[in-house]
Amino acid sequence: MNLLSIKDLSKISREAPLFANVTLGLDQGQKAALIGKNGAGKSTLLNCVAGVLAPDGGTVVFNKDSGFSYLAQTPAFDGEDTIRAHIFKSDSPKLKIIKEYQELCLSLGNMNQAQAERYEALEKQMNDGDLWNYEAQISSILSTLGIHDLERRMKTLSGGMTKKVALAQVLVEDTKILLLDEPTNHLDIKTISWLEDYLRNTSRAVFMVTHDRYFLDSVCSDIYELERGRLTLYHGNYSEYLEKKEKEIEIAKNTDRRIESVLRFERDWLLRGPCARGTKAKARIQRDQQLIAHEKFQEDKGFSFETKETRLGGKILELHRLSKGFPKGFAVANQNDSQDQNAAAGNRSQDQNVAPVLKDFSYTFSKGQKIGIFGNNGSGKTTLLNMIAGRLAPDSGNIVLGVNTHIAYYEQNPTFKDSSMTALEYIEEAAEWIELNDGRKLSAALFLNEFGFEGKIQHSPVTALSGGEKKRLYLVRLLISNPNFIILDEPTNDFDIWTMNVLEDFLTQFKGCLLVVSHDRYFMDKVCDTLFILEDDGSVAGFVGKCSEYIELLKEREREAALEARQAQNAGGKNASQAQNARGQNSLQAQEAAAQNGSQNQNAPAKPKKLSFKEQKEFAALEADIEKLEARKAELEAALSSGESDFAKIRAWNDEYQALAADLDAKYARWDELA
Repeated sequence: MNLLSIKDLSKISREAPLFANVTLGLDQGQKAALIGKNGAGKSTLLNCVAGVLAPDGGTVVFNKDSGFSYLAQTPAFDGEDTIRAHIFKSDSPKLKIIKEYQELCLSLGNMNQAQAERYEALEKQMNDGDLWNYEAQISSILSTLGIHDLERRMKTLSGGMTKKVALAQVLVEDTKILLLDEPTNHLDIKTISWLEDYLRNTSRAVFMVTHDRYFLDSVCSDIYELERGRLTLYHGNYSEYLEKKEKEIEIAKNTDRRIESVLRFERDWLLRGPCARGTKAKARIQRDQQLIAHEKFQEDKGFSFETKETRLGGKILELHRLSKGFPKGFAVANQNDSQDQNAAAGNRSQDQNVAPVLKDFSYTFSKGQKIGIFGNNGSGKTTLLNMIAGRLAPDSGNIVLGVNTHIAYYEQNPTFKDSSMTALEYIEEAAEWIELNDGRKLSAALFLNEFGFEGKIQHSPVTALSGGEKKRLYLVRLLISNPNFIILDEPTNDFDIWTMNVLEDFLTQFKGCLLVVSHDRYFMDKVCDTLFILEDDGSVAGFVGKCSEYIELLKEREREAALEARQAQNAGGKNASQAQNARGQNSLQAQEAAAQNGSQNQNAPAKPKKLSFKEQKEFAALEADIEKLEARKAELEAALSSGESDFAKIRAWNDEYQALAADLDAKYARWDELA
């Protein structure tokens, strides 16, 4: 069933059409993504569909029974609202009933007559409308997202928690269409993994803008590419899009070569001034004119990040017993104002109301280390970066910086002191001439050209740039300083996929040290080989390996914990049955003793039976198979993160990886059963 129809949508920006004649439809259950380069108009298009912006032409029509929920890239909220008030801000009659019912539940035992009558009326509406299951789904979503205290004010939340609340508001609404603009930004990796499963399995239609390549591959069945104002549909996930795009480019290039070959012969004939009176000659001239007017394939010029590296000295950076805490309830995950953090911190080492973010952490960096920082929202990832960069003082401990260590810190939310400056003026303020590794010296204008800022965009004010363009410009200016120790806090937010590919290539070849916080699993796998794991108690653990490997480890631990919980539940049932049967009257002692024995046999977990000879052979074979599959899995992960540019190989590796992962899950399940 069609839920959304868009026809001939257009929008003008920067003195030229941003996009024109955009036409698409969205069916129930369809999962589609919109991709394109920064500045192509992705968020603008989504805003036009959601009614936030008025298009300059075209129509957007929703099915009258569908309804849609829209997640903006930067969610708006009233800081004084509670989480409950924000989540339930909806016109949905069902949500209004549930909200009022939950609020009255908080007053149970202290209600007046009117409240009690209203409570009974709402309870009847919950029964009649079968809203208990709907409420249970809402509670499950909130719990999974880690949203427990619904009475907290929105202004007290960290950036990551604010995004979770905004996401929860969208997911709980009773609609059939989800419009999502960068839904993974500011979320921690575990939440992204959950959201991936939720969107893949929901019956709702999804139309989203995202740069997360694992996410695109796992969730989407259709990819829309917005390029040079045109929208093109590619059926399949992101890997299939890459394969089709490569073939499309090759066909376009071959077509141009064939046309050029034909025109070489035709030009000579046309220069001889043929008579166009004959029908054949006239048709031939018209055909040649069409070939000459044919629009040639325009290959992207592309760009690459480059910096003149400064050699590191013997001592790079040493962290000695760093500790940091904040008052309980203070939002630390996305605080960029180090003065506010220092004021909130003070000297609180003995304060019992202080929650430790970092506790007694020491580390000595070596040359060429590339370390990713992993942790839940609010675990203090940005706080650690701020301390290392000198923006925030630790409560205790000290940081020793090497004499030759030059740090460049890419902040999560970069600010521009004067947004009225043009892109060129912003770079010239740092340096009018920039020296590269190969000895070339480029003017600021030519340097910007190297990074994809060409033509008029150099003279556009910073305020006119898209979010991704602003962040790319900010990164370019950082690289002018020739750092040898780069700190990146969520660098992938707002960057398009093409910019991320270029950044990944630069960082993999970078010879200095790298410390990065990112929610993008593909990016983390590509550039980092070691992880700092920030635990909830303030301690820091280390993990040697890729981010995806650590996530698999977490999932394995969750499976083990679930198994232990089931075993404990069974054991608890046995003990409860024994206690119940032990009680009774003395006159029925013999009868109850018999009942107790029967109940124990019935409720106690069955003793594991001895494996048959056939099962013993199967168990041994499973262990060998699992070992081989794990080894092949590691080989495929290395291949997928090797930077291979042959999309056919990437697709084959990815297909094999998915099949192998499913096979491993099945074998592990059988192994657990036999074990």
